[in-house]
Amino acid sequence: MNNIDNYGRFYGLLKRLPGADKETLVRQFTGGRTEHLRQMTYKEYDLMCREMERVAGYDERRAALRQALKKARSGVLHQMQLWGVNTADWKAVDAFCKDKRIAGKVFRQLDMEELNALNAKIRAMRRKKEE
Repeated sequence: MNNIDNYGRFYGLLKRLPGADKETLVRQFTGGRTEHLRQMTYKEYDLMCREMERVAGYDERRAALRQALKKARSGVLHQMQLWGVNTADWKAVDAFCKDKRIAGKVFRQLDMEELNALNAKIRAMRRKKEE
């Protein structure tokens, strides 16, 4: 009936929702058909988990993380521009980032920590060049 083989997502969210009851939640999202996770369809399970994430505040946290990542990317792209990289050309941006001495991977694969390190590295490169 379903392809769900790991209920960790559900139980992790359930811990964050005091007073929530597994059977009640399952019954609610299956229209009263069952109270067992294993009898839920994937679509029902995913909808239930997404709603639990919304109630637990995951949406706001996810949005804040996306915003912080966007700001870090923007800062790195600005430093790259100042260094002389054509940031309108993603091939040029990726070529710059893929250099082992710079980041060793394409721009879109850089996480927050790597972006912050790259920003500091390019600033240091620019300072050294100016001296």
